[in-house]
Amino acid sequence: MKKLFAALLVTSLLTGCGIGDTNTTYDRAQIGRQGTTATGRIISMTQIEVAGQSEGGTLVGAGLGGVAGGIAGSTVGKGKGSDLMAIAGGAVGALLGGALGGAAQQSATQDTAYEFLVQKGSSNNVISIVQTNELGLKPGDNVVLVTIDGTTRIRAKF
Repeated sequence: MKKLFAALLVTSLLTGCGIGDTNTTYDRAQIGRQGTTATGRIISMTQIEVAGQSEGGTLVGAGLGGVAGGIAGSTVGKGKGSDLMAIAGGAVGALLGGALGGAAQQSATQDTAYEFLVQKGSSNNVISIVQTNELGLKPGDNVVLVTIDGTTRIRAKF
């Protein structure tokens, strides 16, 4: 039972790790890169749901869940590798743990963000930017748009 608890604890901790993308979080590769700026005014914003990560990261959750499930399932046969019950329990535990770990990873990476419609400068050009709202932005705010490596973020009010 202690092995089961330890395996599940490790899985739950590791599948929930990681900082999600926000408008104030930059990729390490973007540090020191020159960007372009523009000014604009937020004309509307709509809350949206960001789907959980289902590529790459889910493999971490599924993999860790599978390991935890395999360890937990093998305890059915008292951990004896030659015991058919331990092998079957380990296999079933790995499958169930993998499925649960993948689902946990996807749930942990689900988030809420906003789609901002921004009128650039004094033109009628309106762009859409999806990001989080740590800065407390709202319609009517005059903002600075920063574009680095093709990614545009609303970075400041002025």
